[in-house]
Amino acid sequence: MRGDHSELLSAIHDTHAPALQRYVSRLTNDPALAEDIVQESLLRLWKNTRLLEGDDLSARRWLFTVARNLVVDDARSAHHRHEFPTDLLPERATADETDASLSKWLLQDAMKSLTREHRQVIVGAYHLGMSIADLADQAGVPPGTIKSRLHYALRALRLALQERGVTQ
Repeated sequence: MRGDHSELLSAIHDTHAPALQRYVSRLTNDPALAEDIVQESLLRLWKNTRLLEGDDLSARRWLFTVARNLVVDDARSAHHRHEFPTDLLPERATADETDASLSKWLLQDAMKSLTREHRQVIVGAYHLGMSIADLADQAGVPPGTIKSRLHYALRALRLALQERGVTQ
């Protein structure tokens, strides 16, 4: 039976949907909600095919009445009373320094576990940007010793960080 009314439903949609959309939009001030209500009204008309047997004016009246009732039902619903749409967020996300602080704390803790010589070459080479020759002159040892200390210092630092849960 619904297949017999498909042309009539299409004609009613084409004739009344734009006016119904404007009417519901004015009632709700929400275009998305208005579109949902118009769609629900037309769906209810489709399910109630006996209304299609009357004249076009009665179908129009019925659609506008159903739409108004749906708007009223939505306004009375719990979500409408407790939710207020807004474009502004109550709080803005800000950059968090927690990760950086934790990383710094882990690195400092791991550095404390190294020998004094190992700490000196790591700080000198990576933090202060000193060359191998400058570190060797400062420590009073050959450059090969500084290279060896730096190699073993980095290895010990990697192990100390792994013990603290930092993975590579």
